[in-house]
Amino acid sequence: MRVYVNDIAVDILPGMTVRHAVISAGLMDQICLKKVYDEWGNEVGLDGALSEGAKIFVR
Repeated sequence: MRVYVNDIAVDILPGMTVRHAVISAGLMDQICLKKVYDEWGNEVGLDGALSEGAKIFVR
């Protein structure tokens, strides 16, 4: 399944969470000072579910 983290395409397995996508994109070290948001600006938790084509942003 392909999702996008800060416009970086990341392939993860179905059932993986926001945390797995952020780690795969190499951005986990930035999480301590920032938060994760979906494409509509809603804050999402690291244990949140993802679907095909989801777009999340670390800000």
